[in-house]
Amino acid sequence: MYSNIRSLIFKIDPERAHFLAIQSLKLNLVSNIFDKNKNDPILKTKLFNQDLDNPIGIAAGFDKNAEVYNPLFKLGFGFIEVGTVTPLKQYGNEKPRVFRLVEDQALINRLGFNNHGSDTILKRIKSNKKLGVLGVNIGPNKDSNDRLNDYLIGLEKFCEVADYITINISSPNTENLRNFHDKNKLKELLKSISEKKKQLKNEIPVAVKISPDIKENQIDLISEILLENDISAIIISNTSESSRETLHNIQKHQKGGLSGKPIEKKSNLLISKFYNLVKGKIKIIGVGGVDSGKAAYDKFLLGADYVQLYTGMVFQGPNIAGIIKKDLKELLIRDGVKNFTEIVGNKTIS
Repeated sequence: MYSNIRSLIFKIDPERAHFLAIQSLKLNLVSNIFDKNKNDPILKTKLFNQDLDNPIGIAAGFDKNAEVYNPLFKLGFGFIEVGTVTPLKQYGNEKPRVFRLVEDQALINRLGFNNHGSDTILKRIKSNKKLGVLGVNIGPNKDSNDRLNDYLIGLEKFCEVADYITINISSPNTENLRNFHDKNKLKELLKSISEKKKQLKNEIPVAVKISPDIKENQIDLISEILLENDISAIIISNTSESSRETLHNIQKHQKGGLSGKPIEKKSNLLISKFYNLVKGKIKIIGVGGVDSGKAAYDKFLLGADYVQLYTGMVFQGPNIAGIIKKDLKELLIRDGVKNFTEIVGNKTIS
């Protein structure tokens, strides 16, 4: 069905097409009639002690303003992450700022945390009871004089309505944001987050979303800092600024973060390395190139406990959750396992 209309959709400007997708979900014009594996025990799991029907989530960036998380649950996703939300409303970077690389099954975006602001989004969540596990991804305003405090504002605003908070330190489209990967800055940030939680008397789980472009010597360091600060999950990873010489689309050199199939291997390598370091003490959410049951399966084998996607839905359509679950179930039955968690970190299964 989607493959028949995709060529028409792809004639529309990418950001405009995304707006229309959000409107369609708001009006319940999109349904997942093909999801036959909605409550299959082979896919059931828990996220921060909350039951999930399946480990397939929507990554932050799709529902930036928390407008359609419930319609997304109805499409068959196990959990939804909204945002990135900044304390104050901001427009983001100048348009055009989203580019489709069809031949590469990828997107490049330089959106820059465009969102309605924390007050508006908080009211929206409070007035729209969530149907499943909801994460809120938070970040600082572009022109903020105190970016660390912006994270604390986001934590305080959303800790009562979200099931978990994601600290986004990895978008390439907010200048110098990735400096928070540095040892001292990351320690200071996470210590402040921990102290704020104590002050608020709130034990909400916190995830940290990292860049796929970190250097080899940062991996051990980041793992150590996350473990020291009782972080609940690490999201691997955000979009990439790395070399694009192997890509085919004419727009491959557009400034911004690359997502989709071309960053799958880079994401998978990082998942494997972090899994070997955190040894199950921190949950891993794998992101990057998830567009099929096989792609999700590979991430589980390498150590991901859950996966998220966004670009995959652009290319595969709104029924992607159902498609992934169907294919994943077949792979798991082939391997003779009763639940997908049995293969997490088990690279010997092929």
